[in-house]
Amino acid sequence: MRSQSLGDGGAAPWRDQRLSPTERAEALLPKMSLEEKIAQLVGVWVGAEASGEGVAPHQSDMISDLPPWSTVIRHGLGQLTRPFGTAPVDPVLGARSLAASQAQIVAASRFGIPAQVHEECLTGFAAWRATVYPTPLSWGASFDPELVEAMADRIGRSMRAAGVHQGLAPVLDVTRDYRWGRTEETIGEDPYLVGTTGAAYVRGLERAGVVATLKHFAGYSASRGGRNLAPVPMGRRELADVILPPFEMALRLGGARSVMNSYAEIDGLPVAADRGLLTGLLRDEWGFTGTVVADYFAVRFLQTLHRVAGDAADAARLALRAGIDVELPTVDAFGEPLVEAVRRGEVDEALIDCALRRVLIQKIELGLLDEGWQELPADVASLRFDDEASQDIAVRLARESVVLLRNTGVLPLPVATRVALVGPVADDPMAMLGCYSFPNHVGINHSDFGLGVDIPTLRDELARRVPVLTHEPGCAITGEDTSGIPAAVAAVAAADVCVLAVGDRAGMFGRGTSGEGCDAVDLRLPGVQADLVRAVLATGTPVVLVLMTGRPYALGPEFDAAAAVVQAFFLGQRGGQALAEVLTGAVNPSGRLPVSVPRDAGGLPSTYLAPPLGRRNKVSSVDPTPAYPFGHGLSYTTFEWSDATVVEPRDDPAAWPVDGEARVRITVANTGERAGTEVVQLYLHDPVAQTTRPVVRLIGYTRLPLAPGEVAHVTFGVPADVASFTGLTGQRIVEPGDVELRFGRSSGDVAAALPLRLVGTERQVGYERELLTSVRIEPLVAVPQSA
Repeated sequence: MRSQSLGDGGAAPWRDQRLSPTERAEALLPKMSLEEKIAQLVGVWVGAEASGEGVAPHQSDMISDLPPWSTVIRHGLGQLTRPFGTAPVDPVLGARSLAASQAQIVAASRFGIPAQVHEECLTGFAAWRATVYPTPLSWGASFDPELVEAMADRIGRSMRAAGVHQGLAPVLDVTRDYRWGRTEETIGEDPYLVGTTGAAYVRGLERAGVVATLKHFAGYSASRGGRNLAPVPMGRRELADVILPPFEMALRLGGARSVMNSYAEIDGLPVAADRGLLTGLLRDEWGFTGTVVADYFAVRFLQTLHRVAGDAADAARLALRAGIDVELPTVDAFGEPLVEAVRRGEVDEALIDCALRRVLIQKIELGLLDEGWQELPADVASLRFDDEASQDIAVRLARESVVLLRNTGVLPLPVATRVALVGPVADDPMAMLGCYSFPNHVGINHSDFGLGVDIPTLRDELARRVPVLTHEPGCAITGEDTSGIPAAVAAVAAADVCVLAVGDRAGMFGRGTSGEGCDAVDLRLPGVQADLVRAVLATGTPVVLVLMTGRPYALGPEFDAAAAVVQAFFLGQRGGQALAEVLTGAVNPSGRLPVSVPRDAGGLPSTYLAPPLGRRNKVSSVDPTPAYPFGHGLSYTTFEWSDATVVEPRDDPAAWPVDGEARVRITVANTGERAGTEVVQLYLHDPVAQTTRPVVRLIGYTRLPLAPGEVAHVTFGVPADVASFTGLTGQRIVEPGDVELRFGRSSGDVAAALPLRLVGTERQVGYERELLTSVRIEPLVAVPQSA
């Protein structure tokens, strides 16, 4: 790195590590020209050469009118976009290419500032030969934030070792309509589950030294009709009570240093131009000091899609004023159009300085302006993105996220049994992967390179565990061809049991049945898969229906004939192993639904967070009751819940101060013959409030592993703040009155309801409120099983 001096032999203050990042940024900022300032506010999309001999930008794949590389970097560069995630590149050669690119950037500009490098990392580092983990819906199904945090730490370590500084994850959009193609990228339909899991992911990534980027802020998942980028007809209470809490939790409990704007328009105002949201709420109210980066092309979309800007300069002005600091993925509106707009006096240079200050501070925090910064990691020769430790976490998370929805006794599969494995996803490795996994996202366009990692299919793994296994696909995932169904039916008729695997193929913009831009008109299984299910069920052979999907599909009465139903949400590269282990009983299922499974494919999609009139009632002929509710999941053992009690306060009835904490306890025993994990869930029911409220909403949960006969007390400490909601005035309040804390096996299966009364005067709370319900587990002496 070039060394800047003050002219008197001393080191430049912006490189002085004894100063704070803010002091160092303030020392550098006034010395920069307008062009140098704006160069720090843009990214450039590059790809690493597979040869490792230098880096040239691969913009021709996406953008055709970029100036030459030397011109792009002559004033410096803010970010490099996806050097590993644009084309397959060997990890070691890719790191060397990236280092060469950084060396060019440092040498080309006056101040020698490296670029901040970002990559996608939703299901792992989106790079060739990197571990592919389960999708976020699987994280939610695990109800295990600690394991998600460990996963994110592994992801972050691999990224940082390669020279990457920022990850574009996690997705904190709360599912509102399952037809939305990006449902697979969400953690679930409950803000508490999304927030606690998302915050855990952020902690892991940030601990590894990688900047976590929260997306998509905010409202993206509530689009009309579940259509990607469609307008969002959302009121301020839904925004405040459902959409925003996960972002609050990820910022306060996770420490995220970056936020990405949503493509959405809310009530006619695109988020990329919404100063009230990106500055007023995010910065002024919440105190966020990190960077806001534009979702790809979101700045220009203000002109081309939303049509609230007349040209590129106008789009840049609106975005900067709203609070966007960095334009991604490549230089466009924040390039020459913005430079000229500032020179014409149409954009105040103070807006540039404000964004630049945040960008410089973050680069300083990452060590990019330190005197000893090196482009190439010292141990680059041993760089690997997929190792044993990462795969171990991947398979553990996959196991924990498999949800057993129904079981009449056919599972686990008997050891000596003839199994017919049927279905279009049974022998398809891509059926394990979400749309942002590298093989699906990028590798699909580079088939000569292969998948990059080993992805055993369900057929591969079952064949290792089942003595007699026949296989027939029956049909394709999409299309109308039913010619393979008779062969599948014949195979099933000759077997003792059938494992029927149906589901999705993730893709992008219509190239899949799930994923970004792959929205659904209804919740019927894609193609003729439902015809296959009906034909197989009609054989009379016991059927284990396995759903390998990116969204929940409707399981109406015609599916009730299945002897067992298993739900898996894109389990990652070791998903085939996890599924086979659950089916054969090597692993006891412990996943719980992060989304409800609807019963009616054509009814209005509805999550469990509904007020009374959003549920089944006498004034509508449409019954939105799900086939399986949020939080549902079965085990191969049995659990008994008993002795629910209010520990504090001890009044009768329990008087819970509006600024205090309630503690409630329940006893859970494993009454079965094998070890298992119960997921204890706590819900709030508010029978009377000044605005309509969900009948129940999740406010606490824990995984509880128990050996046969083992018993434990589970105690939840619930701050009154957790009961807050947006009241009549638009402010978040804790309202006095009667409430219930309900222990639930799911949102629809209440084990015990404890009445309490919030007492005191109505209390206003804000961003600094208590966000978490604490959990304490007290193991008791094991109870011996009766003879």
